[in-house]
Amino acid sequence: MSGFFIYQLFKKMLQPTVSIGKLVATFGLKGELVLSHGLGKKSDFKGVAVLFVEMIRGNQIPYFLENAKPKSITETWIKFEGIDSKETACAILQKQVWMVENAFQKAVATNATIALLGYTVTEAGKLIGTVSEVIEQPHQVLCAVMVGEKEVLIPLNESTLMNIDRIKKIIMVSLPDGLLDIYLT
Repeated sequence: MSGFFIYQLFKKMLQPTVSIGKLVATFGLKGELVLSHGLGKKSDFKGVAVLFVEMIRGNQIPYFLENAKPKSITETWIKFEGIDSKETACAILQKQVWMVENAFQKAVATNATIALLGYTVTEAGKLIGTVSEVIEQPHQVLCAVMVGEKEVLIPLNESTLMNIDRIKKIIMVSLPDGLLDIYLT
């Protein structure tokens, strides 16, 4: 590898990363993996050189993409450099996969729930916080928001979600009385 390439990779590694999904299965005998993601569209990760695999909480290791082929809207078959057998692929199964913020912004569909990361949550014009994580549940979406030093889970469903302004990146909610107090007291 050239020094310039290593420098560019190092710069990317210092950028904020976004969790996009999980490695859920292997296929074939040459280390291929199935990545289940929430990008909201078929993705071949064109232009993405590296994905990060969270081996232990808070520790992301870069893996270089050898190739990627969309399987469905929620899954992509991927092959990492250096993962050349089913056994080595099994070592990273069920691990979270992350990508750098600017690549994520290019890859995510605008209507995907994961695209709400970084949006500001407000209630009656009052700032609650910024979405740091999106958790999809069967009948609703939960947005993790840091309020001061505490994490608050804001439910987004038909009774709480008032509007989403995708241009200003604002989520307007109407929360049940006392919901924030549960977290903040």
